[in-house]
Amino acid sequence: MAKKPPFEPKRVARLSPEHFLNRELQALEFNRRVLAQAEDKSVPLLERLRFLCIVSSNLDEFFEIRVSGMKEQIKLGSASAEPDGLSPPDVFARVAAAAHAVVDRQYELLNGEILPALAKEGIRFIRRGQWNAAQQEWIKGYFFREMMPVLTPIGLDPAHPFPRVFNKSLNFAVELEGRDAFGRDSRAAIVQAPRVLPRVIRLPKGVAQGDNDYIFLTSVLHKHVGELFSGMNVLGCYQFRVTRNSDLFVEEEEVKDLRKALQGELPQRHFGDAVRLEVADNMSESMKGFLLGQFGLEEADLYQVNGPVNLVRLMSIPDEVNRPDLMDPPFNPGVPKALAKAEDLFEVIRKGDVLLHRPYQSFAPVVEFIQQAARDPQVVAIKQTVYRTGTDSVIMKTLIEAARNGKEVTVVVELMARFDEEANINWAAKLEEVGAHVVYGVVGHKTHAKMVMVVRREEGRLVRYCHLGTGNYHPRTARLYTDFDLLTCSEAICGDVNEVFQQLTGLGKMTKLKHVWQAPFTLHSKVLEAIENEIKHAKAGKPARIVAKMNALLEPLVIEALYKASQAGVKIDLIVRGVCALRPGVPKISENIRVRSVIGRFLEHTRIFHFRNGAEPLVMLSSADWMDRNFFRRIELCFPILDKKLRARVMNEGLAPYLEDNTHAWEMRPDGTYARKRRGKVAAHSAQDELLGKMTRGG
Repeated sequence: MAKKPPFEPKRVARLSPEHFLNRELQALEFNRRVLAQAEDKSVPLLERLRFLCIVSSNLDEFFEIRVSGMKEQIKLGSASAEPDGLSPPDVFARVAAAAHAVVDRQYELLNGEILPALAKEGIRFIRRGQWNAAQQEWIKGYFFREMMPVLTPIGLDPAHPFPRVFNKSLNFAVELEGRDAFGRDSRAAIVQAPRVLPRVIRLPKGVAQGDNDYIFLTSVLHKHVGELFSGMNVLGCYQFRVTRNSDLFVEEEEVKDLRKALQGELPQRHFGDAVRLEVADNMSESMKGFLLGQFGLEEADLYQVNGPVNLVRLMSIPDEVNRPDLMDPPFNPGVPKALAKAEDLFEVIRKGDVLLHRPYQSFAPVVEFIQQAARDPQVVAIKQTVYRTGTDSVIMKTLIEAARNGKEVTVVVELMARFDEEANINWAAKLEEVGAHVVYGVVGHKTHAKMVMVVRREEGRLVRYCHLGTGNYHPRTARLYTDFDLLTCSEAICGDVNEVFQQLTGLGKMTKLKHVWQAPFTLHSKVLEAIENEIKHAKAGKPARIVAKMNALLEPLVIEALYKASQAGVKIDLIVRGVCALRPGVPKISENIRVRSVIGRFLEHTRIFHFRNGAEPLVMLSSADWMDRNFFRRIELCFPILDKKLRARVMNEGLAPYLEDNTHAWEMRPDGTYARKRRGKVAAHSAQDELLGKMTRGG
């Protein structure tokens, strides 16, 4: 096992476990809030379908990573060291009950509301019993033409053991009777659906009764599965899907080449230990028992569903059907006035820092910043961190172009970015081919900081320009996630960024940074100091205030510090999108703390930390949440907004609207459950809608 990071402080539990909420149960609370978007009739219909799919995608990762880890703990008999004090078996029992409830509600909503509403709008998913003669004939031809040639039924007998089933793949368990051509009396077979087959099939014109008539692959196979077992009687055909442990394990301290080790480990992700079995609700009891036995699972791991076993397969439908009237209205991201007509970004940045607020403002200036650097003859070097960029990244192609243009290009690629490992390995190889310097950060610490540094020769001297952000360099998510970007040539900030790059690419002692808080060295202690500073102000009778926005709040010492601040009279507002282990509003513990979560059209991803700090407000943007991993096991940056006008913008755009939101906000109760904020007779306020109205240019 890897050693404990030397920067992690010793934890002394001063508060009762009752004052901390469980991480896994809070993750499911978050998914209930996402599911509520699918329930909300004021949300456009196709967006409701999309939210339903997002819940399924979230649950997939939850089982692949969190539940699999829980099961490992149970298998090893480990006692809980978590602040909430719950044992792994107790957590698993509660998680299983809560997850089953979420899934049951998903399918109840799908069948009872969303599919009927889509049908009224001419978007139909036609079941087998509804096919007319013409449709049946076309579907039969489709089966023989497109499906049967690529299907491989596997009869289960001593010569054909149960096949290896890929993680999250679509499969069918078939119950049979009779003897085959060789006289074998097999009672069951498995049919695996190849990835090349679409899971949802649009019926062509002439067969369809409307423009958007669909059938499921599962329905086609159910109808014609007998063609795969000539002369035998099919008693039942049931779809199933198994979810496996997908957390890669590489002992980083013991491998000589992390990239090669990961390349060897990635294929095994598909065949980790099973953690969940999803089956059609019509599956026979005998087949359910058989499959559970094959995968080493218990009844609590079984999820029976009335519909497709993978709702994620419906994620593409909103973009396929061409019904903009059933979707969120399109918009064009705005551009700051300083950049609107500028041809030279470096000249603009020299005049003053530039702040971008995604997705309300365009991510294009960040891409343009790197593109100009790649082509500018005065630029001598570009350094960048890469966590997630996607498989077709303009930015990565630009860095390759920069290296070909003779620039000194250094890229810190995080190979252990979960589910992006393969894409990052491929980009690393392409960068090395053109002579870029590629490093993989620091063993045992993921490089999660978002930073670019450009070195440019100006009037005989070298000048540094930097980009720092709260989100990834990923153009697609830039339109879906809320984030801030800072472009600056501040010598102090750029000097700090340079020091961090020196740490990542070279060797040497930690150096003191002037403005930037860095994990794993100073971020945790600086956050605690800032909280303690507010406590001192409150005790002195001065104004004291903390407003923090993040994705997750779990680190025990920070939670304890916030409780202490509340008891001292500091007013604290926490805007936490996802999991939060802190209990707000507990008498004598957290009476001055409010926790809210905003779930809307965009994924709230911005990390903003505001401390009243007497007469000089401290406003920090960060790549890090307040979690153990971000403080102690990652390279993270938390950087100040020094310009007063930009600081006011962060407050007025990133915090104030979210504290006023009474449309998409949820308030946390002391028991960890959430209640949707009801506006009553008060005017409606939606942070995301208001920012869209103020900052974008319409569709």
